[in-house]
Amino acid sequence: MELSLINEHSGHHHHHADRHNHAMAAISGGGSGRKLLASLIITGATLLAEVVGGLLTGSLALLSDAAHVFLDIFALALSYGAVRLAARAPNGKHSYGFARMKVLAAFVNGATLLLISAEIFRESIARFTNPHSVIAGPMLIVAGVGLAANLLVALVLGGHDHEDLNARSAFLHVVGDALSSVGVIIAGIVIFFTGWTWVDPVASILIGVIILLGSFRVLKEAIHLLNEGAPADAQSDEVAAALATLPGVRSVHDTHVWALDPSFRVLSAHIVLEDQLLSRTAKLMSDAKQLLRERYKVEHTTIQFECADCEQCS
Repeated sequence: MELSLINEHSGHHHHHADRHNHAMAAISGGGSGRKLLASLIITGATLLAEVVGGLLTGSLALLSDAAHVFLDIFALALSYGAVRLAARAPNGKHSYGFARMKVLAAFVNGATLLLISAEIFRESIARFTNPHSVIAGPMLIVAGVGLAANLLVALVLGGHDHEDLNARSAFLHVVGDALSSVGVIIAGIVIFFTGWTWVDPVASILIGVIILLGSFRVLKEAIHLLNEGAPADAQSDEVAAALATLPGVRSVHDTHVWALDPSFRVLSAHIVLEDQLLSRTAKLMSDAKQLLRERYKVEHTTIQFECADCEQCS
């Protein structure tokens, strides 16, 4: 005999409505929408300046940095589009809604970073074998403008939710680009005083390494989420052991913890109970939800009570 208890139906609708309304408020006329729009405008102007400056001065480092700026624009636009999709309400076809779109956007952002870093490495090697002259003065001016713009965008986006992988991937694009601008400026100073044009491709390689490291971090987390991996602080065996400590629980099995995005965790579990009154199981359900919410940040739960192990996961 099995007794199956899940979140109250009204609780599900109230939870989804709260999430939907919160997401819509963040987009429509709110601070997040204005931040993204302002960041896109600033970054677009920076891209134009760096492309023109790179072509006029012959600086590969500046053009490499411009390529990263283009990815910043792509990342910000993709992030905004993903947030708009994630704000759509769940329906019969997509019962969890579209929160996973933000993870997909982060994955695409990470993949594009890999591609652009590979191209930077290829072009840098070509520059070592076939050096080009670099006009250091204008290169420094354009790179300085780019750095100022990157820092401004970083300040605009600085209030993002650090649990939002999508927002974090866009923010890392901008921070990485700011570090890249620092590399271009250092290269420009060295070339201006020494004439060592080989410093330009070296700076490009360093920029590529920065981009590569950032992409690995984003891709690792995005792939983990897309593969239904458990959060690092809420692994299924640990959660099952914690639930098993509740009074009246004999054992816990078939436990699964995953996340639609880092801020929306989901759990399902089978809990074998000692013989007890139905009124006690209601209290146990409340205790289990409180434990999951406070210790593991899991709000969306499906818990099945059983009188004997169903051996579903044997």
